[in-house]
Amino acid sequence: MTTFEERATVHAFRDDALGEHDAVGLAAAIRRGEVSAAEAARDARERVRGVEARLHAVQAYADTPARTGPGVGPFAGVPTFVKDNTDYRGLPTGHGSAAFRPREARRHAPFARQLLSSGVTVLGKTRMPEFGFSPTTEYEGAEPVRNPWHTGHSAGGSSGGSAALVAAGAVPVAHANDGGGSIRIPAACCGLVGLKPTRGRVVPNEQSRRLPIDLVTDGVVSRSVRDAAAFLAAAETYWRNPGLPPVGLAEGPSGQRLRIGFLLDSPNGVRSDPATRAAVSRTAATLEGLGHTVEPVEIAIDPRFTDDFLTYWGMLSFLLGVTGRTLGADFDRGRMDGLSRGLRETYLENWRRTPGVLSRLKHTREAYAAAFRGRDLVLSPVLAHTTPPIGHLGPAVPYPALIERILAYVAFTPVDNVVGTPSVSLPAETTTEDGLPVGVMFSARPGGERTLLEVAFQLEAERPFRRIQDR
Repeated sequence: MTTFEERATVHAFRDDALGEHDAVGLAAAIRRGEVSAAEAARDARERVRGVEARLHAVQAYADTPARTGPGVGPFAGVPTFVKDNTDYRGLPTGHGSAAFRPREARRHAPFARQLLSSGVTVLGKTRMPEFGFSPTTEYEGAEPVRNPWHTGHSAGGSSGGSAALVAAGAVPVAHANDGGGSIRIPAACCGLVGLKPTRGRVVPNEQSRRLPIDLVTDGVVSRSVRDAAAFLAAAETYWRNPGLPPVGLAEGPSGQRLRIGFLLDSPNGVRSDPATRAAVSRTAATLEGLGHTVEPVEIAIDPRFTDDFLTYWGMLSFLLGVTGRTLGADFDRGRMDGLSRGLRETYLENWRRTPGVLSRLKHTREAYAAAFRGRDLVLSPVLAHTTPPIGHLGPAVPYPALIERILAYVAFTPVDNVVGTPSVSLPAETTTEDGLPVGVMFSARPGGERTLLEVAFQLEAERPFRRIQDR
């Protein structure tokens, strides 16, 4: 039975150094001397302590001295957290797993250095599901990360801890990464902006760059479009891939009239639920009212895409089981959770399909590119149905039922990871009957982040995103 506590809305907004600022606004206040970086870090820690007992979003805290000088970068002095699959010197990297005892990292991962170049102050690391495999941040034998809009529901995954802290107002922005939807899914669940950059836009992700298909890219979750834009511009200042067109700092709509394709059901045939369909349809109507051309589109990917992606997913779990001792000498694959074990066993049954799977997945880009001929963007749901309650996707659910539920939920996001295209989750106008956010997703051609940001700015101005503190 759901308790009153589990039905709560939890947020940390109050009259302190952080106020209601997003990251850009807080950094500007620090530069003007209205608040100090030390005050921002102190009050963020207080906010985190105030919500953590109910959200369970933090994996580890950093004993980081607060910045006392003005700092450099667009987010100078802004407090944040790093996700628990990315090395941050002095903190353990646990990958959300109980299968080993994590060791303290001796150095920052390349992306951690890129994030730090924006000027942020890192306060710790956020929780994630085991190895990022799940679209919800839940565990066997540990408290789940809860959604601050409705704590009886999932915060999404795999960047669920980061999304919960940002949505609750504990910090303005936090690190996330995405290998099948793990930026966009928790952003949709928690009413945030979640931009997955083009493959190669930020420094390569260490965990995936050596794999046959590099699915993972890093970014942030934020409450405003301008924070997502400022992060990407800062990342590009630190390191820019010469093979991609520069993004620069997007600061608002372009005024350009776009041709936008939209779909309500996933390319692999999963039908979205009524609340999700309504969110996408209303967004399409808003876009038409703004002068854009919106038309239905079909994405004719191989009908075996879902099975192929599941096989590749299983291969990752298998490889982790084989190489896990590089993470910790005590690694025991038998202690991996039910989802990880089920994925590994599924792969062992189908490993002979690997060459065909890899070939078909790599050819997905051709069918996907066809959907963009004569179009600038594609609008779709982020997820096939709205945010589920805690337990619906938990790793204790028997694997056959669990994987069926996951595939019926995560039906839109993985294509962008396989192809390497950028996409963004934005809060829709509508919410569920329980008041939970619903996300909509825009995808673009490789290198099309600026177009995504410009249309996101336009929608944010036309229908400002709902705020948890107003609920």
